[in-house]
Amino acid sequence: MPQTVLLTGISGFIAKHVAAKLLAAGHTVRGSVRRLDRADEVRAALAPVAGPESLERLSFVALDLEADAGWQDAMHGVSALIHTASPFPVAQPKDPQVLIRPAVEGTLRALRAAKVAGVSRVVLTSSTVAVTDTSKSGLQNEADWCDPNAADTSAYGQSKTLAEQAAWEFAAANGLHLTTINPGFVMGPPLDRHYGSSIGVIARILRGKDPMVPMLDFPVVDVRDVAEMHLRALERPAVAGMRILAVAGNMTMAAMATELKRAYPKRRIATRVAPMVVLRLLALFDPQIKAILPAVGKAHPMSNARAREVLDMRFISPEGALRASAEWLLEKGEV
Repeated sequence: MPQTVLLTGISGFIAKHVAAKLLAAGHTVRGSVRRLDRADEVRAALAPVAGPESLERLSFVALDLEADAGWQDAMHGVSALIHTASPFPVAQPKDPQVLIRPAVEGTLRALRAAKVAGVSRVVLTSSTVAVTDTSKSGLQNEADWCDPNAADTSAYGQSKTLAEQAAWEFAAANGLHLTTINPGFVMGPPLDRHYGSSIGVIARILRGKDPMVPMLDFPVVDVRDVAEMHLRALERPAVAGMRILAVAGNMTMAAMATELKRAYPKRRIATRVAPMVVLRLLALFDPQIKAILPAVGKAHPMSNARAREVLDMRFISPEGALRASAEWLLEKGEV
């Protein structure tokens, strides 16, 4: 049955794809933005993929993760909440609370509004960083949790972990039917030029800005699969109470560079792995490199068994997601 869904953070890279899937499936979408002047941007991005006629079922509300204004009105007439809005930094802030506070408070603000409005179905966009237990080796799954107090947990990792934990606690105490979708490093074609930090990494490799690449290992996924998982989670009540990892497989940054070099041999793309001593030196001048230092040389493979079993997912390959990202960047003249 068609539903009316409040989709928070609709202007985001993932959320635009989620909105497109919802509209194409016949649902009505009320998207939240911090400023209503971004509504036309979202409409323009969605029209080619969801169909211009579907925009009749799209509306917008102005909401802020750190303010109460508007949340109760936004929930009026809604049958489900998909909460994607959360800060995502390019570089880690000096004060972790810059990320933690809006992530946790914003999640609880959205869930409290849902509770008051009698909206019990919630799908929350979390992250694999909330799953990654750096003290554990081997394949990790939905039973694993990041330790937000561990020395190598980033501010972003803390924000996603604490926000998801707060959501589960609130849902259990208030009878909400919560499902979390936990994506890894999200690639794939953006719907417009407002894309996420992960696509920025692909652009950086293609630009040949760096002479070497760090030995980083990512659980990766295509944004189109992430969006499909949100849609299927919404439409399948049986997955309430579940965390579900959105991961197609793992891929190192060196493997990404090698794959891109193979696809675009005339481009100057570095494939050599940077020694740790070089990264530490560069980190003194580049906040993006400083942010990734704790993860260099570490691998945490993730299982996608639950996604395949309960959501019937057949994932786009990591290589396919990477190539789709690169093709879009080159076609749009972004690199």
